[in-house]
Amino acid sequence: MSTYEKNDKNQAVITITVDGASYEKAVADVYKKTANKYSIPGFRKGKAPRSMVEKYYGAGVFFDDAFNEVFPEFYEAAVKEHNLEPVSRPDVDIKDIQDDKSIVLTVTVDLKPEVVLGKYKGIKIKKNEYNVSDEDIDKELQAARERAGRLVSVEDRPVKNGDSVKLNYSGSVDGEKFPGGTAEDQTLVIGSGSFIPGFEEQLVGMNIGEEKDINVKFPDQYHAEELKGKDAVFSVKINSIEEKQLPEADDEFAKDVSEFDTLEEYKADIAKKLKEQNDRRAQNEYENALMDKICEEAQADIPDSMVERQIDYHLRDMEMRMSYQGLKMSDYLAYTGMTVAQLREMYRGDALKTVKQQLVLEAIKKAENIEADQEGIDKEIARYAEMFKKDAEEYKKEIKPDELEYIKETVTVNNIIEFIKQNNKPAAKRAPAKKKAAEGENDAAGETSAEAAQEQTAEESEAKPAKPARKPRQKKAAEDETPAE
Repeated sequence: MSTYEKNDKNQAVITITVDGASYEKAVADVYKKTANKYSIPGFRKGKAPRSMVEKYYGAGVFFDDAFNEVFPEFYEAAVKEHNLEPVSRPDVDIKDIQDDKSIVLTVTVDLKPEVVLGKYKGIKIKKNEYNVSDEDIDKELQAARERAGRLVSVEDRPVKNGDSVKLNYSGSVDGEKFPGGTAEDQTLVIGSGSFIPGFEEQLVGMNIGEEKDINVKFPDQYHAEELKGKDAVFSVKINSIEEKQLPEADDEFAKDVSEFDTLEEYKADIAKKLKEQNDRRAQNEYENALMDKICEEAQADIPDSMVERQIDYHLRDMEMRMSYQGLKMSDYLAYTGMTVAQLREMYRGDALKTVKQQLVLEAIKKAENIEADQEGIDKEIARYAEMFKKDAEEYKKEIKPDELEYIKETVTVNNIIEFIKQNNKPAAKRAPAKKKAAEGENDAAGETSAEAAQEQTAEESEAKPAKPARKPRQKKAAEDETPAE
């Protein structure tokens, strides 16, 4: 039995009565599961009657576990009965335990906020266009040459910027060596910035076999607390020098690194790919700006619990991504000198934006009656089947009901986004013109922005495929700057 009222904070205050019989059954179940935890003089462990356990340990010995067992059933029934959409964990307050052992309690939860949509159709947003320049093509060509370059040994000159050297080093602070400060035959590319500031620059001009002491200072924000801001001396010796020799940019090079027979064909292909990248960049910028405008027009009183949960999701995702690189969150926090509280605050704005976008998309779905279509579902299933290298029909038979529901949700969100795009046509706007490409291209080029990401909502399991939503670019955890890797 339950009743509820809505307060002025858009919270449901639910009054629930757990009947004595249900509570008594929960106590009996808990006693069976946990009896062997209790030792009573005169009884073998786990063999003491429940009444003796309660007498020896107190009448409420099973209360917490029994309540935790019975509460979810009554809470979920109340939520369903009153058609509520909670978005926070329930805050429980036990008001009374009656003579028949029935429990009267109140539960306070944040409710999903109502969204008042503003204008979301017919919005005019300028769309940038980016030109491919000769400089862009040359930059890509140079990168391809760098990838195809080979290291050759150098013996007749000292170290210069860009060289790859092998060296021995031993560092000390105040005359004492420190962990990670010593290595032999360590490979270092001069100018890469791999080591602490000032270290690599002082190797320039040294010859093979030469030894010297170099003086450096650890950054104030260095990850190792005992080294922050400390002056250090490194004794170094250069063992070998190598330089990268790049292939000439000619037809032979084009044949080696591409499917083309001539350099001009290869450069034309580079220009084509740069154009495609810039088209995606322009589209992403447009879609992001459009969604920002739609959200700006909408009104919603978002509870802090939704934002906190989205921050939780983001940090879990961040931690998982770092684990793929062999890093831990504690390493990242130590390196940046941040606390968890500061990190959470840093992502609060992004989390609030993500939550509002999700709510606005749901509101547009409801307003326009947008659902998943069978064609879209089949395409999504085929995409996953291809990802897992399975036949689409066979994969369809293996899909579990919750997985199918997730696919439907993904298709629904895709359809909402497509609806928004179809009902808001951009007005073209050209970015400051760059020099035209040699092939006469007059199209987009440059670094691509992140594709419109499809991100799970904070409520969902990380094991599921990513769910559509804009996602801020993740900051990459900085690498260890200590000379010893």
